Amino acid sequence: MEKEVIVIGGGIIGLCTAYYLQQDGHQVTVIDKGNMDRGASFVNAGYLTPSHIIPLAAPGMINKGLKWMFNSASPFYMQPRLDADFLKWAWHFKRSSTKQKVAKAIPVIKDINLLSKELYTELHEQGELGDFQFEKKGLLMLYKTAKAADSELEVAEIATREGLENKILDREALLALEPGIAPSVRGAVHYLCDAHTTPDEFMGKMIAYLENAGVRILKNTEIDRMTIAKGTVKSAHSGEMSFHADHFVVCSGAWSAKLARQAGTNLSLQAGKGYRINVSRELPISYPAVLCESKIAVTPMSGFTRLAGTMEFSGINHHIRTERVEAIAVQSASYYNGLHIEEVEKQDAQCGLRPVSPDGLPYIGALPGLKNAAIATGHAMMGWSLGPATGKLIAEIMGERPTSLDLTPFEPGRRF
Repeated sequence: MEKEVIVIGGGIIGLCTAYYLQQDGHQVTVIDKGNMDRGASFVNAGYLTPSHIIPLAAPGMINKGLKWMFNSASPFYMQPRLDADFLKWAWHFKRSSTKQKVAKAIPVIKDINLLSKELYTELHEQGELGDFQFEKKGLLMLYKTAKAADSELEVAEIATREGLENKILDREALLALEPGIAPSVRGAVHYLCDAHTTPDEFMGKMIAYLENAGVRILKNTEIDRMTIAKGTVKSAHSGEMSFHADHFVVCSGAWSAKLARQAGTNLSLQAGKGYRINVSRELPISYPAVLCESKIAVTPMSGFTRLAGTMEFSGINHHIRTERVEAIAVQSASYYNGLHIEEVEKQDAQCGLRPVSPDGLPYIGALPGLKNAAIATGHAMMGWSLGPATGKLIAEIMGERPTSLDLTPFEPGRRF
């Protein structure tokens, strides 16, 4: 049965949700607060990462956050601030950072990533969006120190048990793949199960496809409130404008908590800022890589190489801390021979806000107590990887069909 659906948010999650709803025959409107040309969906590393099975809320991360709290150039930075929502989230994060909870999350993260990679593959092979970069070179986890090596080898062992293909590369084997690696890098784990894309390219092609398919897209229109009566969302509003539909889906990333709270659900959610530097010059880098000690991602994309990463919890803002950009430039250069980031490239750095749940699992499902509203947010550093899977799951909910995955771990109303 055809329904009118409003998707609030035009990032990768919102667009993929609109795509699968449109495929099911619904009339879809996407409403976004910005111009849909920047933000987390445009500045990420472009990874499809079944290998990233360990959630951010891993044992020891809170201690690292406290250790780095007063170093704004650190890979994992929590700006000291007295904010009730942040303090509550930090407490939930700490409660989620146990070996038992991480072990329970691993197969859940793996399964939704594998589903999403399969859907990306379908999108690429079907050709509806046109051609876009989709390379299955895998992902290198590069390490310099014995401590980082031990940590990565432990994760690789877990990944192997989960059926995720990987290879341990000593320095000689690594140089055979990537000759430009610096002498300080001792080896890597090569996850052959991963792939990568160019986010700007994919987003542009998805937007064009949706518009041609009849999806209405409204930019620079911020939904600031909803009218709710008797467990039903009647309308969504932007200033004096009102929008009516049969169903509503909140996909507004780090801004989702405000609308969820208005609908009676207090989401534990924080904005995790990430940065990117684009280098259009030819670089001796062929394989996507994560620089383990520095928590920096390096991706060869269509026409440029992207350096991205770090996690900064400083509230909802787009202030670019130059010391963090400088840290990405300096530290990435230490992994590759002759890599130098020019000043103009650093000045062109951008940031994006990832919506981060406390336990590393996204919120995907119906909003509790509402008959016609769902939410999809909280994907942290896996938003790009999980876009298609999330969109398909939401479409299955709307169609009242059996879902491709058990949604229990993703329930928006779950406790921590």
